[in-house]
Amino acid sequence: MKKIHLLLLQAFLRPFVVTFLIVMFILLMFFLFKYIDDLIGKGFEWYVIVELMFYASASNVAMALPLAVLLSSIMTFGSLGENYELVAIKSAGISLQKAMRPLLVLILLLSFASFLFSDYMLPKANLKFGSLMWDVRNKKLSFLIKEGVFNNSIPGYAIRVDRKDSQADSLFGITIYDHTGNNGIAKMIKAEKGRMYKLDGDKYLYLKLINGVRYEESNGNSATYNPRQQFSRMRFKQTEQKFDLSTFALNRTAEESFSNNTQMQNLKGLVRKRDSLQKKLDSIDKSTKFAASSYFKQSSTTLGYTKIPAKPKQLGADVIKNVPKTLSRYQIYQTAADQAESIRQSINNRISERTNVEKDRLFTIVEYQRKFTLAVSCLLLFFVGAPLGAIIRKGGLGLPVVMAISFFLIYHVISTVAEKSSREGSLDPRFGMWLAIVILSPLGAFLTYKATADSALFDVDYYKNLIKGLFKKKKRDSAA
Repeated sequence: MKKIHLLLLQAFLRPFVVTFLIVMFILLMFFLFKYIDDLIGKGFEWYVIVELMFYASASNVAMALPLAVLLSSIMTFGSLGENYELVAIKSAGISLQKAMRPLLVLILLLSFASFLFSDYMLPKANLKFGSLMWDVRNKKLSFLIKEGVFNNSIPGYAIRVDRKDSQADSLFGITIYDHTGNNGIAKMIKAEKGRMYKLDGDKYLYLKLINGVRYEESNGNSATYNPRQQFSRMRFKQTEQKFDLSTFALNRTAEESFSNNTQMQNLKGLVRKRDSLQKKLDSIDKSTKFAASSYFKQSSTTLGYTKIPAKPKQLGADVIKNVPKTLSRYQIYQTAADQAESIRQSINNRISERTNVEKDRLFTIVEYQRKFTLAVSCLLLFFVGAPLGAIIRKGGLGLPVVMAISFFLIYHVISTVAEKSSREGSLDPRFGMWLAIVILSPLGAFLTYKATADSALFDVDYYKNLIKGLFKKKKRDSAA
């Protein structure tokens, strides 16, 4: 039995590692296509993009791991059935359930590891990914000077060049408008050529100007009663302009600012957040009832109160007629309308607040259940893939891949629709997150039973022979 166990483990681990890496690579490509606009053209270092992809790959494990388990289990038992190794195992008196035991132990360990990963590692990875992605999206575009176009990327400056040499960092026909002065009048600098270079890391950009003119205009001096404006022109052979590039740096936000996000919480944090949101819902409900009832309280000059139930007073035309003549009916109607509008706006605001808090509470429950569904989905898809591979008896990347993707799409569509319905409140989140597992569990039990009974459920040759037998029977009947 030890050699058989070793054979099955080796046959499973190789395709599992390969398929897991392939699926992770495909999902990372989807990630790059999705966020390509946020990454291109901002002057990021290569390690920033690698770090972002590394953190994003943690969230892809929830999709890649179950698919890899399903695909590798189909390929493993399909290859064993195609090479008649599964027949040899059964002929030795070892049933399919006993042959699956070492892989079942491995899948149980893998499921437990996935639970620990989703509870401890995934929240931290989501926290780092969220904070880094926030900084990436809010980083300004890198300083790119284009020929013949004014560039306003540096605050307080407008720069235009007629021609540039990218290799030597040389510029020709330079025009600079400096708006950093306090008098509101821009300074103008024109130079024949110049050269760019950086010092002090990436904090400052220096522009060395050659053969140019500086124009400066100032307001009149009110202290000396000289209202006339002053205009000065200064020629230079060589000068230097310094630009501050601190606004272009990637400033990292503190991760604590995102730590309250639902996807960045472990089980204990999700329980605390769920309880706090429930308390907030209860307080909103109480305040809404109090606000609505406080408008309709009838004032009385009588001290004390009575517990005797009394019918509310009916305000009709007779009551309005008895109003003192100092008040007009229009004022009464207008006051009542204003009070009703105030009640409506107050209740609508509380309803809107309650809806947002309820969505957060439902999302918290969804994320809490997701910690467990990832582990159970690996176990479920193994019981779907292993007997399915034993039934189809085909290895490689042909039919097993088609069957695996088909069953995984069914599981993924059901889970996605149920999760969306749970977050919207149409389904109970505890039931919605387990709906796909509940639906596919009977399928796994059915396939396991069929594989144990050596059923030809997905055997194409069996159905071809069955159809040929029907046609032959019809021909014999017609000939008779």
